[in-house]
Amino acid sequence: MSKELEAFIEYITVIKALSSRTIEAYRGDLIDLEMALGKSLVEIDSSAVFRALEHHRNKRTLNRKLSSFNSFLDFCHRNRFDSASTKFALAKVPKNLPKYLPYEAIQTGLQMIDRSDWIGLRDYALILFLYATGVRVSESLVVQEGDIEGEWLRIRHGKGEKERYVPIAPEALKALRTYQDALPYKRLNLWLNYRGEPLSRISVFKITQKYLGVSPHAIRHSYATSLILGGADLRVVQELLGHASLLTTQIYTHVQKHNLQETVLNHHPMAHQ
Repeated sequence: MSKELEAFIEYITVIKALSSRTIEAYRGDLIDLEMALGKSLVEIDSSAVFRALEHHRNKRTLNRKLSSFNSFLDFCHRNRFDSASTKFALAKVPKNLPKYLPYEAIQTGLQMIDRSDWIGLRDYALILFLYATGVRVSESLVVQEGDIEGEWLRIRHGKGEKERYVPIAPEALKALRTYQDALPYKRLNLWLNYRGEPLSRISVFKITQKYLGVSPHAIRHSYATSLILGGADLRVVQELLGHASLLTTQIYTHVQKHNLQETVLNHHPMAHQ
């Protein structure tokens, strides 16, 4: 690893205090690129970068690696490791409609859960909780009993460490209380595994995959999509999801347009001529 790359890793670890997963992603992308080129990244030209990355057919993977390299180049320029200020344009990625499940599909999945023990009650309550609040899986894993305030969830460890409140539907609250009453352990964390330890991200994925066939993030999309299709204001959805920018939330305008088009096709008399 070059001294410039070592300095960058130290910067994002100590000064920026990025998460360990983000640091490892940066480290992996940049070390791979440096090894492929056989020299320090500050010494290479743009054509060499594209030759090293041209085998990546997935545009999202390519963009992640280019974004890592852009961050590194910006760090080098600001610290005078390199006099040139260079930035690589990212590949255009088509915006797809977020994958989501209608409420009926979620209800069908919930009916598959055997609620005769506390593990089944947990799975049932967890899926309802994710769909009723739209929280990120990382946010759900750190929820404690004290974060449930009446019919509201206080999210203390949101992305960017921003605190926010979201309402919880009565059905989800009822399932949550039933799970808590049956829980054989007393812990700070709300969601526990069979050993009484905090539930892991992979465990949540396995639960939602088992009963719904989707990831926890798809349930978050389902929450947002249901709100948009129900007529919710985009800025309200932004606040509920904890998006820092409205631009992130605007992907759901595609859902809104699709719904409007379906309404016209189904109900406008000229659509049937």
